[in-house]
Amino acid sequence: MKKSVFVCLMILTMLIAADSEARREIKTPKQKERLAQVNRVYIHVIALTDRGQVDAGPIAGLVSRRLKEVGYTVVTDAEMPHDVQFRVKCEQRKVWQGTIASGGDADLPDSPMRTWKGPACQLTYDLRLRNLGWRKEVRADFVDSIKAARAANVEDAGAYALEKLQDKLERYDFPVLLTADWGQEDRLLKLLDAPGTTSERKVKIIGSLGLLFSNKAVPRLQASLTQSDFGIAKAAIMALGDIGHRESIEALNKLLRTGRPELKVEAARSLGKVGALHGDFSVVPPLLEALQTDDFVLKTEVVWALGKLPDKRSHEPLLALQLSLQNIRTSDRHSKEGKLWDAVSYSLKQIDPSDQIN
Repeated sequence: MKKSVFVCLMILTMLIAADSEARREIKTPKQKERLAQVNRVYIHVIALTDRGQVDAGPIAGLVSRRLKEVGYTVVTDAEMPHDVQFRVKCEQRKVWQGTIASGGDADLPDSPMRTWKGPACQLTYDLRLRNLGWRKEVRADFVDSIKAARAANVEDAGAYALEKLQDKLERYDFPVLLTADWGQEDRLLKLLDAPGTTSERKVKIIGSLGLLFSNKAVPRLQASLTQSDFGIAKAAIMALGDIGHRESIEALNKLLRTGRPELKVEAARSLGKVGALHGDFSVVPPLLEALQTDDFVLKTEVVWALGKLPDKRSHEPLLALQLSLQNIRTSDRHSKEGKLWDAVSYSLKQIDPSDQIN
């Protein structure tokens, strides 16, 4: 019974994932292959103010320098051989370009905002004159550039807006985002270990490797679990969960048992994901051990993880936990106890739908 329930759950998960990927897929295998081989990038930069087009040299120089950080060869002449065209358009007042599809990138913080009319830079790329839907937007901290320039005692509002956008582009890690979208994990791994790579950038790179399901990155990510930098270690745990490599289970088990308390929540979440993906019930004992914690956040995450991998060994401890929480009222569902109750109810249903408190 346990095995049949698990198989059904895994089939359902794969079908949902496949449908999700099908709806988001925009690149053909041939396009993915070409993007993975991109090296020469032609950059086309435009800067616009209320007075018309102005010198985009400073912004183009910034874009060129930052792409070179990841090892790309930058081309500024369209007649020269190049693999992809990267376009940046910075405006004092963003021109509305029509609605964009909901879902996917449209829901990300750096996706284009239809209602934004202030200073903004639009970032896109074309592969052989075809736009593949990657589109990012960097916005200034103000909408009215004239008022902002006046407050800063600057006469030229257009130049002020472009200067602030340039500052934003300097901090926005579009080179890593592009490299991840092009599927170039080797460049990301090289940048991860490069001297001078900041902690913030390492976190971004590690997250990108997770989204790429990079098996090649697993050993490097496992080594990051013991990093003293909390952000890097946490990002590595999350990435290992996203990648789902079975080799990660031992390291995640150890982290859940003996790791720093502040990292155990992510370890439990990732352990549940990887264990469920491979049907590896060896993750259940360490999760049940962690269930004894007094930390409600960790306990809740452990319960969710147990629900991803239904096992009769989890039934009695979860039922006992549910009994201890049966006085939780509906009005308390947003409390830490209420969230734990919801997790327990869900996980018990996965193990035995007929045996639980309603």
